Amino acid sequence: MVNSNTYFEVLKWASSFLEKNNIETYVAEYLLLEKKQWTKTELLLHFKEEMPKEEQHQFKKDLEKISHHIPVQYIIGSCEFYGRRFLVNEQTLIPRPETEELVDLILKENSDSEKKVVDIGTGTGIIAISLKADKPNWQVTGLDISKEALEVAKANSKELNVSVSFLESDILSGLDSLEKIDILVSNPPYISYDEWEEMDVSVREFEPKQALFAEDEGLAIYKKIANEAREHLSETGKIYLEIGYLQGNAVSTIFQKSFPNKEISVVKDMNGQDRIIKVI
Repeated sequence: MVNSNTYFEVLKWASSFLEKNNIETYVAEYLLLEKKQWTKTELLLHFKEEMPKEEQHQFKKDLEKISHHIPVQYIIGSCEFYGRRFLVNEQTLIPRPETEELVDLILKENSDSEKKVVDIGTGTGIIAISLKADKPNWQVTGLDISKEALEVAKANSKELNVSVSFLESDILSGLDSLEKIDILVSNPPYISYDEWEEMDVSVREFEPKQALFAEDEGLAIYKKIANEAREHLSETGKIYLEIGYLQGNAVSTIFQKSFPNKEISVVKDMNGQDRIIKVI
């Protein structure tokens, strides 16, 4: 594999290998740190130590998978989100930093008092679990149409010892018609099928398409949420939605029609892009 077996030399080789395969080189270090559960400081302290042969062999196998565009998070089997570690697999989307901003906004804008919270398209359960972990008085339910994704969400809830209810449901159809929601949140599929070619190969080939793409130029799920939420949102209820950076005006219009008496606003992410729609 390499002439020297130190962590430094193995990592140097790995970065070169990824570069030749047009993969960003930082992934090699990220993989090693995650596998070893080391900080960067700990890695520096071990740089001159030999990496065991079995470890080298597995590291190379993992890099081969990455060179074929399998996301590193699926290889590791977990990733960090809002200060907690969540299980992920190919049945679930890999959490993005922008979704942390969605969680943060909801937590900052709402009190600790008891609330009924529903997360549509919960996937790994990251939003629902993160909200419940920080607001124990909230009654949080995660909904998803995918049985496989719900199994991952339930495993995360158990692993993190956070009590969240999970229910198989297409949008809000699985809820009791009398159930009223105080906070409705969703990071739904919002990518247009026209954008297929623009997506990263690893996303196109390995992340679940059902959780990424939507009909009607990516707006189909927002329209369903806006329609079904009218029956379930409490009088003072709020809606928080993650959106694509070009969808601010379109999604605002959809929800203004469904909720003419509520205030609709667009919140930008850390990069200055439209990212969240608020209905309050």
